[in-house]
Amino acid sequence: MGTGERETRGTTVAGVLAELAGLEDPRIRAVNEKHGDDHGVNLGALRSLAKRLRTDQDLARGLWESGDTAARLLALLICRPKAFTRDELDSMMRRARTPKVHDWLVNYVVKKSPHAEELRQTWLADPDPVVASAGWALTGARVVSRPDGLDLAQLLDVIEAEMKDAPDRLQWAMNTCLAHIGIEHPAHRARALAIGERLGVLEDYPTSPGCTSPYAPVWITEMVRRQGT
Repeated sequence: MGTGERETRGTTVAGVLAELAGLEDPRIRAVNEKHGDDHGVNLGALRSLAKRLRTDQDLARGLWESGDTAARLLALLICRPKAFTRDELDSMMRRARTPKVHDWLVNYVVKKSPHAEELRQTWLADPDPVVASAGWALTGARVVSRPDGLDLAQLLDVIEAEMKDAPDRLQWAMNTCLAHIGIEHPAHRARALAIGERLGVLEDYPTSPGCTSPYAPVWITEMVRRQGT
């Protein structure tokens, strides 16, 4: 049965794709395309649709296989993260080329999977920088929530050696990990600040008023100030 014919709980993939097409807004697409995301669906409307559809793993799989970016985002909202096998998640990550799909796959699905740690270690060393960035994103999250067993000094060694020349998405994930180490772990804070200052990664990144710069020394200093540590 083709993707367009798949039917789950009375809802077809074709029907959902048609509804998503009706939500397409050229103005939203134009903005999203500046950030590498090829869809024009308002995310609030997408979340409302997900709420109506509720959790549906079969429908989520069908939407993902459509290859449409908005459909994939919707799939990540209605899926059961723990229902995916390790190999499924690995394959999905290697096909998640747009930034928003990549980000939601890591944060909404992989982080909740029992395979998250195995995939973190696998992806961290992957030669594909987009896949490797997912490994670094998971590592940054673990630095905050479950640092036991991580060699933070070794992570800083890799960041110091590789972040400056890393491709954009990988660089961003490594920089986030650097900031989390500096914020959460006082014993490594001085070195994290020094690495950030020496490399200057994202020092000139445009930051909206009221937002914290992603430049690690500023980010670390501000978050430590807020925490009173």
